[in-house]
Amino acid sequence: MLTTRTAVLGAAALAAAATHAAPAVAAWALPRRLLMPGLAGVGRPDHVALTFDDGPDPTSTPVILDVLARAGVRATFFLVGANVAANPGLAAEIAAAGHELAVHGLRHRLLLKYPPGRTHRDLAYAKALVANAAGVAPRWFRPPFGVLSTGAAVAVRRLGMRTVLWSAWGRDWTATATGESVADLVGRDLRGGGTVLLHDTASDTAAPESWRATVDAVPRVLDLCAARGWTVGPLRDHGLRGEVPAPRALAAF
Repeated sequence: MLTTRTAVLGAAALAAAATHAAPAVAAWALPRRLLMPGLAGVGRPDHVALTFDDGPDPTSTPVILDVLARAGVRATFFLVGANVAANPGLAAEIAAAGHELAVHGLRHRLLLKYPPGRTHRDLAYAKALVANAAGVAPRWFRPPFGVLSTGAAVAVRRLGMRTVLWSAWGRDWTATATGESVADLVGRDLRGGGTVLLHDTASDTAAPESWRATVDAVPRVLDLCAARGWTVGPLRDHGLRGEVPAPRALAAF
């Protein structure tokens, strides 16, 4: 009897763990693009959404902002709540420059490690931090490492946000990244309607100085998009499938 009960409890625990981790399959790029185009950030075919993760960072983010300002391009910045709390003025500066702010978690941690209640509290706080900087409630969420849990998926929906990952990236956080390698990798996977993932951080989530490759890559990516006849902008202009309602006013908090 004890053996049977132990087996049942073990099977239940495994099932619960599998349920908690099930959305993590969306982190795999190929099935995401083929089976979940909305989650992959596929929008209207004449547009490319440019997104940056992991900021704001006082070393690298201002340089990225200068590059975008010179190009006259707006982007979506998925901000880490703890970084916003440490650099609220910089987060507000991103918004004041016309860019869109979104949520990348409270800390850059794998969400599979946390129970649903903790995840909801953390994401609610991160959303409030980003909203205070932007002056408007953020519409979009991207989990750290692109890995969702069931608890995170439920929390995001309850908080009135939508999860968006990406369809092309440049692996610009690595020690071997160069402007050329980042742009080439983005161009290999990018199609009209795609969402590009880059990073604006000099923190411990990236190799030291890797952000310089990002700075060099951005004009190359913009030139590539122009050559292919695509306009570049934030997710708010991307026409994502299954759009969520317009963001609520900051007063809703």
